[in-house]
Amino acid sequence: RAAAARRVAEKETRKRSERRTYLVAAVMSSLGVTSMAVAAVYYRFSWQMEGGEVPVIETLGTFALSVGAAVGMEFWARWAHRALWHASLWHMHESHHRPREGPFELNDVFAIVNAAPAISLLAYGFFHRGIVPGLCFGAGLGITLFGMAYMFVHDGLVHRRFPVGPIADVPYFRRVAASHKIHHMDKFGGVPYGLFLGPKELEEVGGLDELVSSPVSEATDTEDAGEEKTRPVVCVVRTSVFMGQSVPNEF
Repeated sequence: RAAAARRVAEKETRKRSERRTYLVAAVMSSLGVTSMAVAAVYYRFSWQMEGGEVPVIETLGTFALSVGAAVGMEFWARWAHRALWHASLWHMHESHHRPREGPFELNDVFAIVNAAPAISLLAYGFFHRGIVPGLCFGAGLGITLFGMAYMFVHDGLVHRRFPVGPIADVPYFRRVAASHKIHHMDKFGGVPYGLFLGPKELEEVGGLDELVSSPVSEATDTEDAGEEKTRPVVCVVRTSVFMGQSVPNEF
């Protein structure tokens, strides 16, 4: 019994250390990307208005592409998740569907891959003037915003790789988290493959009732996949994350 308790304590200590390591990496990358994006937006629009005339068309184009790219990334991620990650790139994505060993997984490479075009578009739009550079700048900004939101909801809220505070209390994000759990349970052939529109995908395949009334795993961390326990519930399970602790609640 003492040996078993010691193993449990060692595992909890290791998990806390891994989450702390990932949290440091996430915070550093988030602060770096956010600060650069904010500075780029500020200086770019400052340069645009140096002559006293606001380039309305270019500004509207930048804003429109920011919103469009952020929304479009959800559909790109859905397609790539189904057609690439669960197909030819499964050898990399499989690490996300298996118990995690260490603070990182091979699947994290996809975040770096998606960051490359965003940085390229932002850089081109920052160092050039005109409508086309403005559109490129907006697209890069939209991709960046989507990536940040994806990290907090997917990595933080769903898989508990770091605490997300009040984000865990947003009702729609709780539905998104529950939908993504169903993807990992593979009840509808992997659907939903998207994240933020996951509940809509489930509705399209007739799985909305499953989101509301099916047994939902209490564990959301892939590392705990081998120790999951399910229980019937009459509503979706909420995972509240506070100071690194995950507290399942019903709502």
